[in-house]
Amino acid sequence: MVNYIWAGMIFFGILTAFITGHGEAVNKAVFKGAETGVTVTFGLISILIFWMGMMKIAEDAGLLKKIARLLGPLVRWLFPTVPKDHPAIGYILSNMTANLFGLGNAATPMGIRAMQELQKLNPDPKTATPAMCTLLAINTASMTLVPTTIIGIRLNYNSANPADIVGTTLMATFVATCSAIFIDRWYQRRERRR
Repeated sequence: MVNYIWAGMIFFGILTAFITGHGEAVNKAVFKGAETGVTVTFGLISILIFWMGMMKIAEDAGLLKKIARLLGPLVRWLFPTVPKDHPAIGYILSNMTANLFGLGNAATPMGIRAMQELQKLNPDPKTATPAMCTLLAINTASMTLVPTTIIGIRLNYNSANPADIVGTTLMATFVATCSAIFIDRWYQRRERRR
């Protein structure tokens, strides 16, 4: 549905520009947008490669396992219906760890795999389980310690201090994650009362 909305907005925007005589502005914007997209992409690739390399080093050094061990009790509290040794727990932990380091692109495949594993535990495949809703809420809010993607974009646009948003991002994502967990728990309790 969203694809149709975006396609419609683009189509009517271009049509309106040509009807009002601003077709040249659309043409310039298309090429400028493509140029900016390529520039930003290359800037992001470098920062993502760096942080993914750091994640690999952290994984080889055992740091990710320690973080997963630290997050283990929290994950068991957040997902009480998922068996302790189920593969979904490992994917959830990987997803949360990648999100902590601001690697949303690396976190997404783990989140998808976690959802696939949670779906195997689902008695009604047409309805999301509470665990699936919790994962979606936490993944969407995703507390971030180091916002690598935003730092990469700020580097690309020659920010004087691209990392000065770390504190603000940490606070904002902490509040968002706590709010997501609170709202998720509230809805789960409400559903159980019905």
